[in-house]
Amino acid sequence: MTRQELAAAIFKTSHLTGSFRLRSGQFSDHYFDKYRFESDPQLLKQICLGMRELIPADVDMLAGLELGGVPIATVLSQLTGLPTLFVRKAAKEYGTCQIAEGGSIDGARLLIVEDVITSGGQVQLSAAELRERGAVVTDAICTIDREQGGREKLSSAGIHLQALFLASELEDSQADSRE
Repeated sequence: MTRQELAAAIFKTSHLTGSFRLRSGQFSDHYFDKYRFESDPQLLKQICLGMRELIPADVDMLAGLELGGVPIATVLSQLTGLPTLFVRKAAKEYGTCQIAEGGSIDGARLLIVEDVITSGGQVQLSAAELRERGAVVTDAICTIDREQGGREKLSSAGIHLQALFLASELEDSQADSRE
């Protein structure tokens, strides 16, 4: 699948219009429903094949954020052989009381894996929690950057974000596919 075909497939599968409240609290008249592309095994695999190229060479483990980052991190783990952690929004209050499930994070260089970034708020919060527990977090990857300030916010928190696609690229793929 070419990059252009992948962009068009993601847009066709996940782009919705209407009135949507985003995690950031902002409202939008369009929305990328990541569960629609994450639940399609062939599309998810193609997305992860593209995202595999965004992984820095010095990463010890992938850190998939609850909930949307988990399927992406799991497939990326299968494609790369890198171990995966499943990062909760808050540490559970029973059992192991962990923020990240799947292994020890102390001293590990983690790559945060997310689906869609708007403001970058959850990545920033999760990175802070992981750092408090001894992890090294300097990078994050996502499928879609909505281009609404997340990249800049993460940069100010010492996190370099790479996106498989910008929202504008996905929108442009529709114009290109009609030509």
